Amino acid sequence: MALDKGRRLLEGMPYPENLDNHFVVDPAKFDFYAMDCYRLVGEDKLARTLAEEVLRAGTDFDGSERSPMRNAEARVTLGVTAAREGDLEQALIMGERALEGDRQSVPSLIMTSRELAAELRRRYGSEPAARDYLARLNALGQEKPGFLPQ
Repeated sequence: MALDKGRRLLEGMPYPENLDNHFVVDPAKFDFYAMDCYRLVGEDKLARTLAEEVLRAGTDFDGSERSPMRNAEARVTLGVTAAREGDLEQALIMGERALEGDRQSVPSLIMTSRELAAELRRRYGSEPAARDYLARLNALGQEKPGFLPQ
């Protein structure tokens, strides 16, 4: 698989000395992009594992977030996988936490939030808590044009 090949190539490279240099490969970004790929194709166990790694790598020892936008997407991924596994409560917790951050990459949150919204509609459309979360997403769509999950 292409992701396995990419991982092997990355592991063969020395770890970058300065991740702020935009011309080096940040190994944590590979996990982030692979997480998205696995979520999109329904490989939930791998997506969840990588989402947890993205959160670990994106959070300092004191709990502050080094990578708030990556962490937000990782939480949506955890919400999607929880919804698919039948855990509505965890799906909603992760979905809400993803929307809490001050820094948001709206296009990324649009994509991943649409996935979570679709899972919630399909699996839990009659549940009041799911409807409340979907209403919150709709309200965000009113505040941020283009955010509205379909």
